[in-house]
Amino acid sequence: MAKQPVSSVSVGSLSKGDTLISILIIGLLFFIFGFVSWINAILIPYFKIACELSNFESYLVAFAFYISYFVMSVPSSFLLKSVGFKKGMMIGFWTMALGAFIFVPAALTRTYEIFLLGLFSLGAGLAILQTAANPYITVLGPKERAAQRISIMGICNKGAGILAPLLFAAVILKATDGELFKQLPLMSATEKSAALDELIRRVIVPYACVGTVLIGLGLMVRYSPLPEIDTEHESEDLAAANSGKTSIFQFPHLILGAVAIFLHVGTQVIAIDTIIGYAGSMNIHLLEAKVFPSYTLFATICGYTIGILIIPKFISQVNVLRICTLLGTVFTLLIIFGHGSVNILGHTADISIWFVVLLGLANSLVWAGIWPLALDGLGRYTKLGASIMIMGLCGNAIMPLFYGYLADVYDLRTAYWVLFPCYLYLVFYAFKGYQIRNWSIQSINR
Repeated sequence: MAKQPVSSVSVGSLSKGDTLISILIIGLLFFIFGFVSWINAILIPYFKIACELSNFESYLVAFAFYISYFVMSVPSSFLLKSVGFKKGMMIGFWTMALGAFIFVPAALTRTYEIFLLGLFSLGAGLAILQTAANPYITVLGPKERAAQRISIMGICNKGAGILAPLLFAAVILKATDGELFKQLPLMSATEKSAALDELIRRVIVPYACVGTVLIGLGLMVRYSPLPEIDTEHESEDLAAANSGKTSIFQFPHLILGAVAIFLHVGTQVIAIDTIIGYAGSMNIHLLEAKVFPSYTLFATICGYTIGILIIPKFISQVNVLRICTLLGTVFTLLIIFGHGSVNILGHTADISIWFVVLLGLANSLVWAGIWPLALDGLGRYTKLGASIMIMGLCGNAIMPLFYGYLADVYDLRTAYWVLFPCYLYLVFYAFKGYQIRNWSIQSINR
């Protein structure tokens, strides 16, 4: 017997109350995305110490976590089409829970490879959730306010990101750890192994709790009032325009947008996940440096707040995207060429680290600007298009490895050159790439 398709409703049929409830539930999802994702900022230097890793090896934390987006994004779209948004989200949460529980045997054996497997599972679950949530919030209201809604989701995401490394550090790190880190090179092999075993096993209780909470969240979303909405509706004009389309690759603005997402998330994760290490190069120890990712995320939240207030009333989401990409290009050059010691917020450091913080502001509205432009006009290809965009999140996995390699070969400041070509491409997409509707040379040059 053929399986019945999951029933769905059109966005226009939702009441204001239903729409508000849906936005609140999706906001909770984005909070979870942020909490689980941005904890990597503290996990990278933590594992680097506990598992005795090089810069390159430590950034495999980000690689294992985000490469799952590349692997799982397209299968996620077929899963959601088959079982619907709510069941799909439950599966996503439970996959994340499995990843959290894998941390327990990884910590007991201090085996970095098992940690990477757990991180991959966490990322795979998030890929399912992101494939559902991003197109959902994009179509849940007027198209011209999509960037505004995504900005609200961004505040949920980055707000959790501010809390995550601070809570993790509060639970895992001790006030005496600064002295411990200094003593490690002086210890005998046996003493050092015992100290590192004790250090890494501190993650067992937090991640066991996280896994349990994720199972509960999966059940909550499954039985929540979140409606199954139709994300693939086509107007008559749009259906006619897409009638000759047989492949997702016939939408250049989408493919170019996925590349833009790849580079954007790469710049974002580098700005957040490398800043603790960069602070360390200025002799700022981990217990002090742990707050720098939160500064970067706070700058991002400031950008989201500005976006909510001014888009589209005072400025279009396209023009905001253009401003943000240009700012990212300028701040990158200032990181590399800016010099001079300053004291800000009680931290004495080279001024360049504050331009890394300001990348949070530059990056804030890039995601919100790209998504509605890339999904515009996809119609029945929307879910698949969203999965292609989510596939671009593997930039979080790959770009930090380039940074880590350059940091090992040259130094941590020089490695930030990796950001410059990324921002140049984002400038291209913001000014030209999103307008391209076919692959002809004439269309690209027009």
